[in-house]
Amino acid sequence: MSSGYRTSDSKREEFRKYLEKEGVLDALTKILVVLYEEPEKPNNALDFLKSHLHSGPPESSDVEQLRLEIQELRTKHEALTEENAGLKEKLQQYETPAEEAEQES
Repeated sequence: MSSGYRTSDSKREEFRKYLEKEGVLDALTKILVVLYEEPEKPNNALDFLKSHLHSGPPESSDVEQLRLEIQELRTKHEALTEENAGLKEKLQQYETPAEEAEQES
């Protein structure tokens, strides 16, 4: 029976370390401190926690990923714009002789 208890404790400790490593404990602590220091407590503490949990600046890795995605999309847009212009020129070349042939008939 005691080995099951130790396993449970080690799993709990492992989970606690995971939460700490990922910043979950710190984030929750900060939000709870804000709630504690709130002069007028909200009617729904859970809604307060939810709203404050979603606030804050985005992670720098997310911002960097979005910047890279924007740059890739701009490059792709530029290439497609150039391709479109080239295709329009080719189309114009084919349309012009056809129009001339119709006028001659």
